[in-house]
Amino acid sequence: MASTEKKKKTVSARTKVRPAGFPTREQVMDFITTSEQAAGKREIAKAFGLKGQEKIALKALLKDMADEGLIDIGPARAFHKMGGVPKVTVLRIVDVDDTTLIATPERWEAEGQPAPRLRIVERGKRGALTIGDRILARTEEAGRGWVAHPMKKLAKASEELLGVVEEGDGGKLWLRPVDKRIRRDTPISDAGTAKKGDLVLAEPVGRPPRITARVTDILGDPFAPRSFSLIAIHKHGIPHVFSDRVEEEAVSASKLALHEDKREDLRHLPIVAIDPVDARDHDDAVWAAPDDDPANPGGYKAIVAIADVSYYVRPGSALDREARKRGNSVYFPDLVVPMLPHQLSSDMCSLRAGEDRAAMACHLVLDAAGKVKSWRFSRAVIRVAAVLAYEDAQAAIDGTLDMGADDAPAHPPTPSNESRASFERLREGELLETALKPLWACWALLRKARDRREPLALDLPERRVVLDEYGKIVSVAVRERLDAHMLIEDYMIAANVAAAKALEQKKAPVMYRVHEPPSRDKLVALKDYLATFDIEFALGQVVKPATFNQLIKRVGDAEEKPQIMEQILRSQTQAYYAPSNLGHFGLALGSYAHFTSPIRRYADLLVHRALVGAYGLELPAPKGDIPDRSSLSGEDMENMGRVGEMISQHERRAMEAERETIDRYVAAFLAAHVGDLVEARITGVQSFGFFATVEGLGGDGLVPVSTLGDERFFYDEAGRALEGVESGDRYTVGQRLQLRLVEADPINGALRFELPDALPQRPSFRKDRARPGSARRGRPANIRHIGAKRGKHRR
Repeated sequence: MASTEKKKKTVSARTKVRPAGFPTREQVMDFITTSEQAAGKREIAKAFGLKGQEKIALKALLKDMADEGLIDIGPARAFHKMGGVPKVTVLRIVDVDDTTLIATPERWEAEGQPAPRLRIVERGKRGALTIGDRILARTEEAGRGWVAHPMKKLAKASEELLGVVEEGDGGKLWLRPVDKRIRRDTPISDAGTAKKGDLVLAEPVGRPPRITARVTDILGDPFAPRSFSLIAIHKHGIPHVFSDRVEEEAVSASKLALHEDKREDLRHLPIVAIDPVDARDHDDAVWAAPDDDPANPGGYKAIVAIADVSYYVRPGSALDREARKRGNSVYFPDLVVPMLPHQLSSDMCSLRAGEDRAAMACHLVLDAAGKVKSWRFSRAVIRVAAVLAYEDAQAAIDGTLDMGADDAPAHPPTPSNESRASFERLREGELLETALKPLWACWALLRKARDRREPLALDLPERRVVLDEYGKIVSVAVRERLDAHMLIEDYMIAANVAAAKALEQKKAPVMYRVHEPPSRDKLVALKDYLATFDIEFALGQVVKPATFNQLIKRVGDAEEKPQIMEQILRSQTQAYYAPSNLGHFGLALGSYAHFTSPIRRYADLLVHRALVGAYGLELPAPKGDIPDRSSLSGEDMENMGRVGEMISQHERRAMEAERETIDRYVAAFLAAHVGDLVEARITGVQSFGFFATVEGLGGDGLVPVSTLGDERFFYDEAGRALEGVESGDRYTVGQRLQLRLVEADPINGALRFELPDALPQRPSFRKDRARPGSARRGRPANIRHIGAKRGKHRR
């Protein structure tokens, strides 16, 4: 009590000395809560015209108001209403509710109060914000909550450091980053219970240049099974844990009645799913047969049956919000981060052999020239006759599958693949005649149409990491490209085109898969690059996919063909999702949408919902808390543009995470071969050296220019090459050569190479590098830069 009385007397004493005309508490509070900018002491004083002793009185008043719990102090010493949010502050986007991004204050120090969740309101041109981004925002109360208006997107915060604890001299602990772009280790000031070798999350402490790391989470052994994937998940902020509510809703949805009597019954057809041997889910199956319509001689009819995910994942449900937040499934060599919970993704929505499943069926009719004459869509019930691996289906068609053998399939079954029973049926010859041969015959027609269309034909290898049951690397190899792969691809493309055109005819919303033509800047760069091979490329022509195909044919089987194809790939734009149709350049298609993978892509789920509405395919409403409708909601239609942006970002995030994880596996595989000579190919050239990849394995590694000896080098920007001044030795993109592997770091996926006969630079040469004028700042001393004009005439 005595303390309280003393405090009141002190406050009263301070109040008495305030000058006449001084703002009241109410006026100061009103200014703080209505200010459009951060309201610090300086801004408040300026607003009320306070000077000298008045500023001292203001400081006392603000302290009183803070003591009384009326205001709180935030970042940059700006005041805000207690329990509220500063008017201008830094927020981190942490979630998405339907199409609305949710953010929380980056700093929140109000004890006993949870950090508020602010709804992001984007106006005008959207800044492509996504989960994990940091923004400077203006905030305001709206209704029962807070909203934030982005002012500026900020650089990614550095507070989350992902790395491995290492021990240095004297037992000092250091954090070694997993990101190969970060070249320096960070000293650890607080390791907690982390020990040497642990994979950890940490936050920086202190200010530059004296930054240290404080360990916040221990993720485990970086070399344990699945750790490489966990590194990517944490680094890219990929949502990978389903809430209890979402899991429970998935269980409830998986129990929905199929309503076989209201679906088209296709269970009598020998529909088959053909997938990779290691597929975790099966969302598409195909069937074909000669068309019995006399008006279509030589034609075929086909069905592409896709899991009816829209029946189980409905607009406005918790499942829907979670699927939209993820955007797509992410596939790592050792695990999958699914878009939907297991009860749906690998069970009820997976087209298992011999089990009744709900499907959305695309019915196609092709004429003898391969043109799709008609299509229709129906909700169906199917029973897949077999789930086959690409290799086994191809072997059966080629006649190389031993039909009489008693051994198991060459590719052992996995928990998500019923290949054993399916292989038995294939081995007996039944499926070959009834299912596979008609599929291949119909595909011959689809290929005719494809050849006429002339889509972009870049045959670039895809790496596949094979692990054993303990998660150890068995091999890293290039996936073989079979006719079976192209067959399924062409059926899927035909169904995707049909879905887009069907919705256009019905004047329904479409989430298009858009691939725009290359930009002029990219084409100019390609022209300059091809000129270094004496290959002409005219910029004035109308560029089509066929233009690039003809270019590849002109190259033939020349040694430089792989790098030219890679450069053509780099000249292409990145595909994305949008409700506006700009065509698909790479496939040479005017209208294209993704329809065939709704288990793993949210865009496909939206297309399914649009088809349900356009074709009137709603089924009886379910009981319980599951939403009634399975067609597009009003909110779906209103927010198609924003959703397209979000899921396009999520797709790019997944691609980067998958690629980085494979690089880590490749580095782990090669770690046992450090010191060996490897066959490599140059993939990139910079002034500081060139990058190379091991043939057949992938994984880029650097050959620093400092390891190329004492000779000085020109950097040919246009030709993307380094050339020795005295020797004329030239290192250019695509060149094959032997290199010695000197480092393979599985933690960050980095490799480092040297030439087999590399000699260290002479000390006198290194001294020359330090002489004034010997090199430009920031550039290796043995590099002389030549620009595009000079470079384009050099070979």
